[in-house]
Amino acid sequence: MMLSLIEKFPGHIVDAVTLAKNSAFKKPQNEIRNVIITGLGGSGIGASMVQDLLSAHVEVPIVINKDYHLPAFAGENTLVIACSYSGDTEETISALQQAEDCSCEIAIITSGGYMLEIARQKGYNHLVMPAGNPPRSMLGYSLVFQLYMLANYGISRLALDNDILLTSEYLRENREKIQTDARYITVRLHKKVFAIYACSGFGSIAERFRQQLNENAKMPGWNGTIPEMNHNELVGWQGGDANLAAVFIHTPFDDKRNQRRAEISAQIISDSTPTVLHIQAIGETPLRAMLYLIHLTDWISFYLSELNGVDIMDIQVINHLKKELANYR
Repeated sequence: MMLSLIEKFPGHIVDAVTLAKNSAFKKPQNEIRNVIITGLGGSGIGASMVQDLLSAHVEVPIVINKDYHLPAFAGENTLVIACSYSGDTEETISALQQAEDCSCEIAIITSGGYMLEIARQKGYNHLVMPAGNPPRSMLGYSLVFQLYMLANYGISRLALDNDILLTSEYLRENREKIQTDARYITVRLHKKVFAIYACSGFGSIAERFRQQLNENAKMPGWNGTIPEMNHNELVGWQGGDANLAAVFIHTPFDDKRNQRRAEISAQIISDSTPTVLHIQAIGETPLRAMLYLIHLTDWISFYLSELNGVDIMDIQVINHLKKELANYR
């Protein structure tokens, strides 16, 4: 199933455009002065990507919330986009209820559950993803939906249609090359504890890659962002060894000084581990580069799940946690 979903990612992003453009959006009652996107895990990572893409291009702050509680500033001039694939994520429902109490403008992205019922019952702007899939496999929908929502609210003027269509076409036409590149990284990450690094503006891609290796390949590791990791984490590599691997993600849009920081950091880390890998983004805009990296790293996580001999769909530990929490009051 996961193999098919990864293969369909180029189609997902195009389908998401069609669904978003065919949806009617009501205008907000109040001026939007700030945005909170609330969601977790596979449902929340799209928000981090939206923040990376738009932070330098929008006139209102976009805050990412991954908790039960909204920031205290939330009010009638706040747009809250609640994103939960199942529609039943307890943290996101809690935040949604607070948004209602604070008279926020509310929009919902989901595939069903409680949140879809509320959206329809109360007439909130909402977009519906295809149901019945692992949330992490629906990133193409949640990311595109969030970008279109912000465009419909007049917050973002980022060009979307052309970038998405061209990227989808590129990913389809270059599938074999992407898979070959993914396999190259895969064999070098096998049986390693990993660290994924990207420059600011693409830190969310490092986060997503880490999540996919955690969940799909059942591998422990962490992610960091340049320049922040240069001020602390880089020193920790003095205690590194051959069991660790570092992966640096590069894009044409990285600040030149951050590019140099990444080069120097890789040299320093190579003194502690022989496994220092580099991934170069392809794409003529930040959005196109981001979509390419999502697809490439998803393939890496898939191939690693095969090498590790694990069930890529298994999330029993998460289900166990939710079951225990259901009994806790």
